[in-house]
Amino acid sequence: MIVRIMGEGQVEISADDISVLNELDSELEAAIEAADEKAFRVKLHALLDKVRHVGKALPDDSLEPSELILPPADASIEEVREMLGDQGLIPG
Repeated sequence: MIVRIMGEGQVEISADDISVLNELDSELEAAIEAADEKAFRVKLHALLDKVRHVGKALPDDSLEPSELILPPADASIEEVREMLGDQGLIPG
């Protein structure tokens, strides 16, 4: 799966890593639903850090279509809430 982190670029994530990312996504959604800014910030950074850690960076000139777009680390709760689909940021 090709993932774009807004403002950072694209990474390729293996199917084996999707389940752990879904867990972090669920925790992020819970923080958004609770309107807990502190927990939201921690969970957003945890999700993005995990994507950066498990993902293989694609070259800046890569033209691969992104299957998933994640918000930047400085996104607000409202911005991320608008990006959430029925399945969260990361579809299961």
